[in-house]
Amino acid sequence: MKNRILILVILFSITFAAESVAQQDAQYTQYMYNTMSINPAYAGSRDVISIAGLYRTQWVGLDGAPDTQTFNIHSPIGDSEKVGLGLSIINDNIGPTHETYFDIDFSYTVNTSDEGRLSFGVKAGGHLLDVAYSELSQFNGGDPLLQSDIENRFSPNVGAGIYYRQSDRWYVGLSAPNLLETKHFDESALSVAKENINLYLIGGYVFDINQDLKLKPAILFKGVAGAPLQADLTVNALLKEKLTLGLAYRWSAAVSALVGYQLTDGLMLGVGYDRETTDLGKTQFEQGSYEVFLRYEIFQNQKILSPRFF
Repeated sequence: MKNRILILVILFSITFAAESVAQQDAQYTQYMYNTMSINPAYAGSRDVISIAGLYRTQWVGLDGAPDTQTFNIHSPIGDSEKVGLGLSIINDNIGPTHETYFDIDFSYTVNTSDEGRLSFGVKAGGHLLDVAYSELSQFNGGDPLLQSDIENRFSPNVGAGIYYRQSDRWYVGLSAPNLLETKHFDESALSVAKENINLYLIGGYVFDINQDLKLKPAILFKGVAGAPLQADLTVNALLKEKLTLGLAYRWSAAVSALVGYQLTDGLMLGVGYDRETTDLGKTQFEQGSYEVFLRYEIFQNQKILSPRFF
């Protein structure tokens, strides 16, 4: 089992000219700290200049497993704080495939009440795809179909979303970060791989247990044609506005633990760990998935005394 199951799947798809559908976006355990990557309406919603990076390595111990790096920056624009602008860059590697997404996010917010804010967002950008056939362990080393790598194949991307939050109490959002069903490998007879539209539904509620403890259950549902519905259920506890402890369950897939610490008012560090509950997690080859998250925020509004929980 030197080569991962993922590499075998990719190799079989290429070799036997199969049509591959339901390619899903990169997944995150700490999605609540990476919301703009999946919903452009979140841009500017933290009312500060927010800069965040996240690194995820999945299924440690298996060669060619997913490896993802994410960077985003967003902020409200202007004195009215109705307009938000952001930049998101995602680098995703799976086996011989290397993908880079880069998007500009724009949001516009409408005040629905004294505490309610409804935001509409759009994103536009592109996607670069590399496929290194030379990295595969080929059964037939002289196969001419596997001698030419795919390099920097560009595809455009547009997305949209809505996001509603009620003060600092609860939020809900619906988004489709990629509305274009891009086809890859369509210039050859090897195969056709489509990136279908991924739909995201997120929500969360903050309970003030006492002066020093807040509890936030959160959900994420992700759906894409041809694949099972993915559901992430998370409960985070915030202690003294500093320490965050969380547990999560990805339906029929994994259990997770999360720890975060607010190092300063503007700087937060978080880590996450997943353990597969599928048959893959029972093997000696899979040693879990890890995430590291870092966020830095610049407070321009003096009325904001401490970071929000979402």
